[in-house]
Amino acid sequence: MKRISLSFLFCASLLIVGCKNDKKEAKDENSSTTEMTQESKQEDVKKAKVTLEAKSDSNLSGNVVFTQENGEVTMTAIIDGLSEGMHAIHIHENADCSAADGSSAGGHWNPTHEDHGKWGSADGYHKGDIGNFKVDANGHGTITMTTDEWCIGCDDDAKNIVGKSIVVHDGVDDFTSQPSGAAGSRVGCGTIKM
Repeated sequence: MKRISLSFLFCASLLIVGCKNDKKEAKDENSSTTEMTQESKQEDVKKAKVTLEAKSDSNLSGNVVFTQENGEVTMTAIIDGLSEGMHAIHIHENADCSAADGSSAGGHWNPTHEDHGKWGSADGYHKGDIGNFKVDANGHGTITMTTDEWCIGCDDDAKNIVGKSIVVHDGVDDFTSQPSGAAGSRVGCGTIKM
């Protein structure tokens, strides 16, 4: 009887120890999964900061920040030194702001070969057709935009904004004139790099 009791006690002890080890392994696996998920979320966030240079003898200054998270890119531009009113801002095809008038940036970025238009228009628009923003009496303007039609450093040439430039215009984009909206001279330019 003692042998049966001791055997039973021994088997029960093995079962308890085995269960504890299974729980510990499961906890470790859950902990590793949580850490990997947090790391991948942090890896998914990409940023590109653009410093704008004054062009065409303007007094413009400012920065544009692109942040990619959860499959969307948010652009925030903060610009100073412009006249009060509305001004156009676009992504242009070349990462070259060397020309004094900004012409080295080329035309609007248009990888889908659409007509120029207002962002989201059913009639078509360039991937670089951001639009207009308001500048106050102190010469300060901001614009924020979020889209899933851009990416930062991805393999899709129709979405990748790296290697392009941001151009600020002195005038207003009329959304109809081809190929660029008759937005006036280029008064600011900055290249988009990672």
